[in-house]
Amino acid sequence: MAVAIRLSRGGAKKRPYYRIVVSDSRSPRDGKYLEQIGTYNPLLAKDDEGRVKLDEDRAKYWIGVGAKPSDRVLRFFDAAGIMEREARNNPQKGEPGEKAKERAEEKAEKAKEAEEAAKAATEAENDATGSAKSEETAEAVADAVDNEGDTAADEAAIAEQTAEGGETNEQADDTAGEDAKADDAEEKAE
Repeated sequence: MAVAIRLSRGGAKKRPYYRIVVSDSRSPRDGKYLEQIGTYNPLLAKDDEGRVKLDEDRAKYWIGVGAKPSDRVLRFFDAAGIMEREARNNPQKGEPGEKAKERAEEKAEKAKEAEEAAKAATEAENDATGSAKSEETAEAVADAVDNEGDTAADEAAIAEQTAEGGETNEQADDTAGEDAKADDAEEKAE
């Protein structure tokens, strides 16, 4: 007779409770068993002492007689130090199937093509805007030189205009720009 050490389910619906039993391997899961050697309550916390209870002496006896533990029971025995469980290694388990690999390759190719197209577009844009950017930087440098090159006479003229209650040239330029924006907004509204 082939003897197995396995779990026999008890408890209510959605509230499992297992007995660790020694039974004939041909008997039903919850059927007749030779001996109960422990319990397993999965509803308790993992660090709770009452989660797995084993009679270690009887477990060692049945293993010595030739009983084969199920995978879950073997895990319990390994944790208790009764029997050592070898870690299983199936490197192909997590490997995607052939069609999934094909889809991944196609997706990678599309991404690479999109990246190359974006790179080419930015290079073309840089070539086209390179001359415009050089003109803009030249204007910015000229403005900076003009602002830094204000002489005492220019500052005196600005002070004189503000004393008279008028706007300085810089303030007039700012308000003119704001007036132009307001006019553009009115035309769009019409």
